[in-house]
Amino acid sequence: MSGPLLGSDVAAFGEGVSSSLPGPAWLVARRLEASRALAVSALPSETEEQWRYSRIDELDLGSFSPVCDPPAEPALTSGAVESFLAAVGARSGLVRCSGGFVQHVEVAESATSLGVSVTGSAGLAGRPEHLGELLAGRADALTRLADAFSPDVVVCTVPAGTRVEEPIVVVHEVGSERDGAAVFPHTLVVLGPGAVASVVEILVSGDERCLVVPLLEIELGDGARLEHTSVQQLGRGAWHLGYQASRIGRDAIMRSFLAALGGEYARQVTSSALTGDGGTSELLAVYLGDGVQTQDMRTFQEHVAPRTRSELVFKGAVADTARSVYTGLIHMHRGAKRADASQTNRNLVLSEGAHADSVPNLDIEENDVRCSHASAVGPIDSEQLFYLATRGVPPEVAERLVLLGFFDDLLARAPVPGVAAYLRAAVAERLAAGVLAAPGALSSTGRWA
Repeated sequence: MSGPLLGSDVAAFGEGVSSSLPGPAWLVARRLEASRALAVSALPSETEEQWRYSRIDELDLGSFSPVCDPPAEPALTSGAVESFLAAVGARSGLVRCSGGFVQHVEVAESATSLGVSVTGSAGLAGRPEHLGELLAGRADALTRLADAFSPDVVVCTVPAGTRVEEPIVVVHEVGSERDGAAVFPHTLVVLGPGAVASVVEILVSGDERCLVVPLLEIELGDGARLEHTSVQQLGRGAWHLGYQASRIGRDAIMRSFLAALGGEYARQVTSSALTGDGGTSELLAVYLGDGVQTQDMRTFQEHVAPRTRSELVFKGAVADTARSVYTGLIHMHRGAKRADASQTNRNLVLSEGAHADSVPNLDIEENDVRCSHASAVGPIDSEQLFYLATRGVPPEVAERLVLLGFFDDLLARAPVPGVAAYLRAAVAERLAAGVLAAPGALSSTGRWA
């Protein structure tokens, strides 16, 4: 562990700054509580098991400062947001956040008539139920930092038995062009028993250096069904330290899809707790790294109740001197009889200087359960390239086709078809630009030339 978090070099994250942020009384009180806990916390270290293989020791918190005032208006940091919204198509609601502040909310009349609520903290009478509960078990200095300096909270609530036909879209923009901005988005999604909904989030920034620590909490009542999609498309100057936690009730189903494309160092912790008999979670992710990027994925499949089921499939590719990290834990708690869990991680290493770590883990405290895990790290299959070459496909085209095929089975499972098309285009654009898999990088033997 390192020394105390707060000091002269990180004065921008002191209690005085936290207490100056605007918001309703309940949010101000919550920030004060987190700020005081933060003052006696320590930044994580790479010596800790959960931060092994990470770059957290490189984080210079003193070089960042929080965004304390809402921008004049939502700022499009790139054309990605408009392209993304067009790809999603019809929607039940839209929230635009800039610098962590909720700046625009629209909800379709059809959703409002069903009692669906989509709002920022200003639209709430008091602290929303379940806020902060799901991340409490994984609280650390960074989640406390986010709680202490999150200026707003996006809350999506779907009443019991309600079916929302079109997705609710949440856009998070860093919204500051200054170097060193720190932004702390927070989203809470609550589905009542038997409710059905889809939530789509995108996180974007420009090329400026920034720190982004997004928190996402998902609470599913008995029999609820949620499809959640998250696209991380930050600029190359961004440090991303994201947390997603979900709690899944009896016979509830969650499908979670993540695409991590941006950032200099991008870490995502995904925790799914199956607490109700017969609950199901499906955790899917694709990630790309090139240049000096690091994509760092940590997952926890927590089976608490009996007859629960989880499936995890994460796929990544790295080129140049980029790195990827995957560590995952399936935890079968005592009492989770007849639970079924699987964990699969596949990685393509596209350059001699690139590197991927894959570390699956099992912790089983119960009999009569079923667990499986698989991981693989390697180059593109030379036999696939040879097959395409014998049919007249040029080497550079063949490599791109193989890479697109590697991701396509997962992209086909993206909950929103328009998002799948958007991501296919984004991956193809990077391949066409040559930032992944330089043409002819593989020799006929499958070894890097």
